[in-house]
Amino acid sequence: MTTNEIRRGRPRAYHPDEALERATEAFWRQGYSGTSLDALSAATRMNRPSLYGAFGDKHALYAAALERYIAEGREQMEVALDEALPLRNALMRVYDGALAMYFPTKGAARGCFLIGTAVTESMTDLDVRERLGRGLREFDRLFEQRLRHAQTEGELPATADAEALAGVASAILHSLAMRSRAGDSRAALRAIAESGVDLICGRSRPRKRRNSRRAGA
Repeated sequence: MTTNEIRRGRPRAYHPDEALERATEAFWRQGYSGTSLDALSAATRMNRPSLYGAFGDKHALYAAALERYIAEGREQMEVALDEALPLRNALMRVYDGALAMYFPTKGAARGCFLIGTAVTESMTDLDVRERLGRGLREFDRLFEQRLRHAQTEGELPATADAEALAGVASAILHSLAMRSRAGDSRAALRAIAESGVDLICGRSRPRKRRNSRRAGA
């Protein structure tokens, strides 16, 4: 057997984390249904046999991408929602981190991978629906946990409904994700996030006074 024959028979070398990251990017751009196996093979730089051997079929690869995204999102939120920070600052760290992800330095705004791809598939795929719901509830839980801590520190009233406010905090995140894909600017979405934080924290930022001086006064 020649050297070339041996090389052709060897599975292509790959790094699982890097391959999964590349696959996630492909799904993120084109959605689950719109991403072909050929596109995944090209993105991961793995031939089909190697791809199947490493991750299983296309659905299994997508499921792994969802789990990776949820796990990374959870870790990033835990860091952003640092209990040593004022609640307002912690919440804005979450939204600023999300906007940095939704608006990559190159290419069009891409929004949230979980919402942007899984919501559509969840209509017909029970497994995706379960993963989507679990991921969203996990983010709700992290918001609620931080809001309850804010109550113990006196930043929020003890009578505040932390569970409901956590739902509001998550809804802001979802809105940023969808509206970024719809063409809203990053600056406009950050302003929405700031207004949402005002609502949650119960304090309004001072408004700039309009010039009320009448002509000729």
